[in-house]
Amino acid sequence: MKRLLFYVVFFFAYVTMLGQEVQKDSIPDGMEKLDEVLVKSVRVDADSPITHSNLSKEEIEERNLGQDIPILLNYLPGVVTTTDAGTGIGYTYIRVRGSDASRVNVTLNGIPFNDAESQGTFWVNLPDFASSIEDLQLQRGVGTSTNGSGAFGASLNLLTDAVSEEARAEIANSFGSFGTRRHNVKFSTGLLNDHIEIAGRLSNIVSDGYIDRAFADLKSYFLQGSYVDDNTLIKAIIFGGHNITYQSWDGIDAETLEENRTFNPIGRYTDDEGNTRFYDNEVDDYKQDHYQLHWNQRYNNNWSTNLGLNYTYGRGFFEQYREDEDFADYGFTPIIIANDTINTTDLIRRRWLDNDFYVINATANYKNNTIDVDFGTYFSHYDGDHFGEVIWAQNAGGSEIRDQYYFGNGKKDEFTIFGKATYRIDDQWSAFLDLQGRFINYDTTGDASTGEPLVIDENFNFFNPKAGFTYQINPSHQLYASYARANREPRRDDFENGITTAETLNDFELGWRYNHENTVVNANVYYMQYQNQLVLTGALDDVGAPIRETSGESYRLGIEIDADIQLLNAFRMKPNIALSTNRNVDFVATVDGALTNLGDTEISYSPSIVAGNMLIYQPAKGLQLGFLSKFVGEQQLTNLDNDNLKLDSFFVNDLNVVYEIKGFSVFRSIVFTGLINNIFDLEYESNGYAFALGDFPDNQSATGVRTAYFTGFYPQAGINFLVGATLKF
Repeated sequence: MKRLLFYVVFFFAYVTMLGQEVQKDSIPDGMEKLDEVLVKSVRVDADSPITHSNLSKEEIEERNLGQDIPILLNYLPGVVTTTDAGTGIGYTYIRVRGSDASRVNVTLNGIPFNDAESQGTFWVNLPDFASSIEDLQLQRGVGTSTNGSGAFGASLNLLTDAVSEEARAEIANSFGSFGTRRHNVKFSTGLLNDHIEIAGRLSNIVSDGYIDRAFADLKSYFLQGSYVDDNTLIKAIIFGGHNITYQSWDGIDAETLEENRTFNPIGRYTDDEGNTRFYDNEVDDYKQDHYQLHWNQRYNNNWSTNLGLNYTYGRGFFEQYREDEDFADYGFTPIIIANDTINTTDLIRRRWLDNDFYVINATANYKNNTIDVDFGTYFSHYDGDHFGEVIWAQNAGGSEIRDQYYFGNGKKDEFTIFGKATYRIDDQWSAFLDLQGRFINYDTTGDASTGEPLVIDENFNFFNPKAGFTYQINPSHQLYASYARANREPRRDDFENGITTAETLNDFELGWRYNHENTVVNANVYYMQYQNQLVLTGALDDVGAPIRETSGESYRLGIEIDADIQLLNAFRMKPNIALSTNRNVDFVATVDGALTNLGDTEISYSPSIVAGNMLIYQPAKGLQLGFLSKFVGEQQLTNLDNDNLKLDSFFVNDLNVVYEIKGFSVFRSIVFTGLINNIFDLEYESNGYAFALGDFPDNQSATGVRTAYFTGFYPQAGINFLVGATLKF
């Protein structure tokens, strides 16, 4: 496989060098920008038979005051967001069509961002990344073939800042509730000698959080150097971040929710005098650096190629105070004093991740007036170490400094080859075909964090076909239909829980698009049929990560409608609604101590209604007022259809103000931005969990036992605000 990859990459590099000798045609009007070609192989255009939404740089900037990217996507169709600290800063998460973030494929300039082993996306490691995004596209469902783990709910691809022809700079500062502050500076040299640009950004975000002690101290950077001419774009990009966040992933129980919504149980311990205290450094401390090189070459109006290289280095730990831990779990030797044996201790531990991720991505594109073809290959290698250290212990028999009480390594190789084509049959009909092969090897050695051996050597070979058509009824009306298949390998903690079977998804989409004068409407129906879908059980592991189980056969059936309507010259409305039914078929679970077929049950964390709206009013030049609304229906916390294990629905409203003043001699403009979140001060919880405590006697139960459940919730902040000013030079 590696030899085949070498030949493929050599071919792309060779034809790219040949392209330097081709006559450099000027780029005609309407031809796509060279920057956009970096993501062309993973994106779709407006007429593709794929359900999608786009966000431009201008739309992102309207609410970009330091909150994480999932929060900025909150008003897209079918999207539900949540945050541990309650403010949208720190650990934030996104679900699309009921699928959690680990099932949303994310790429940055076509390079996967999902962690190779956990398949999660941790935006806290790239704080203020929204300030370096040119635009983004969210494809719901399987979408088109992309790089990295398969999309089982959606795929999100982001394009970083485009090359700026003019020199410019920005200084942005924002302040808000809970001690929140964001400071960043951006610059671009513009094109030097008409070919070279250097641009960058430095950011710092701090917040105390709504939840007690859930502070965040987030630093990030972005630097790119570009060379561009009529047919060549070379970009070297370095970006990364360092997050220090106090943990708040445990949520709170229902009783505490009524008494003290901001309480954080993490870090709690009892001192020698019996007093309850909280450890002050119960933090997540992680750094991540990304190095990307992209070379896009256009040879003529038909042919272009792109070669992308990536190296990501991640390292860090989370720190915990633990009471009465067993010596045996840490390799300590029992301490014998006279007739007493000491074999438990209070301690502080760090659990580390140290990983390297390498990517080679090569694509080619051919297009004319009839056909548009992309084909290419992708290879990645991940090497991650997992280990634990005890940095302090009240008693630590036989231990040495920097002893590791567990160590494990995971290696993952992925090779993908794909080809996709759009063929314009006539002025009304076009057809789309997309074929992808994914080949994965996952190999682990050593132990899991529990100390149990974790030895895996699994291969997965997937074929993922996709096909569809678009019919242009007239200039205003368009219909599309598509079918897409995706397969997905288990993640590391699935293997730890004994799950080794891959998932399969067949996604059927039928849509209608309307675009006429001041009105745009998109409507689509989808049916997503799963085999062996890994659904969230509702329970969490010891680091707050959701635990999954195989549901067998399941499906998601829904309708999504969104619109953009210019009602008056100064008034605009952007509503959307997603209605769905999400069911496990013949779901089997342990109930009242017995294995029971529950029939069809609702899939956890899958609300049947998600709706949003943006009312935008522009009363004067440079001034925009936005009233933003979001409704999320009730959600089951488990797959048991238990009415006592639900997350209540909520309806939240925000107010957004943007005012730009121009005409200064020193600045191009000054932009003032304000955001009042949860303007009606609603008390609500956007996420929760539930797990069985065990069985207890109950004579009314047919089996003689009944299961008790513990429920936890993540309260979100009441009314709060963010205000900022950006000086643009």
